[in-house]
Amino acid sequence: MAWDEWERLKSSAAERAAGGTRLNGVPDEDRVGAVGEGDLTVSQQDLAAVGDQAHTLYERLWKEARIALPTSDRAAGDLSGQGFALGGALLHVSNRWEKQLGSLMDACAHISNHMDVSGKTHRDDDDWIQRSMSGIDTLDRGFDESYAPAGAKNPVYEQKDAKGEGRG
Repeated sequence: MAWDEWERLKSSAAERAAGGTRLNGVPDEDRVGAVGEGDLTVSQQDLAAVGDQAHTLYERLWKEARIALPTSDRAAGDLSGQGFALGGALLHVSNRWEKQLGSLMDACAHISNHMDVSGKTHRDDDDWIQRSMSGIDTLDRGFDESYAPAGAKNPVYEQKDAKGEGRG
């Protein structure tokens, strides 16, 4: 990348950032292919489909990718026993394959398991956020002077008796 191009890209980025930080969305001119407004939604069916594919890949790797390992290890031992340096190289490749295969299978299992619980976890998170926000709303009303004139008690914090009536 030429230096002039780099400088042009930096100044272009600075111009876009000059508008300040937006925490509530993307400006309309930057919304490429936006489908609409609202919350991010994912159905449990979508998550389950991803999890099923990861599980299927895991099973195929278990059945098909491990077959060559015992044969390769045996061949590496035979070659090394006959004095061929290729035996050590083949053993190295076999060990590396086994390690990488294990990492890939672990990743597939993690994805599959994660997709099984993702929907419920996100619903629980949304419920917790909603409960937290409703508590903040009550606290905010306590600081709003329109609910109680200066010097008067705010009814938001009024103690209630067993019947739910105010006791002051």
